[in-house]
Amino acid sequence: MTNTTPANDDDSASPTEEPLADRAPADRPDSLTAVVVERDDELDACTLYPEDADEEDLVTEWITAEEGSYVELDSMR
Repeated sequence: MTNTTPANDDDSASPTEEPLADRAPADRPDSLTAVVVERDDELDACTLYPEDADEEDLVTEWITAEEGSYVELDSMR
């Protein structure tokens, strides 16, 4: 996988360190949609995106994970 995030030395562009649970509800999506793509020649992939995402948001607000990279929630607590 290639990192396509532009390099930026400006600290104002760094991700927030505020835990998701502490963020205001307006900063969190109400729910997520999960789509699993089963591929014959490659690992399956699951993509999560905000349920209410518009066309513009869909190209920036998503997470995709390939089969084998998932972990049990309890193992990460």
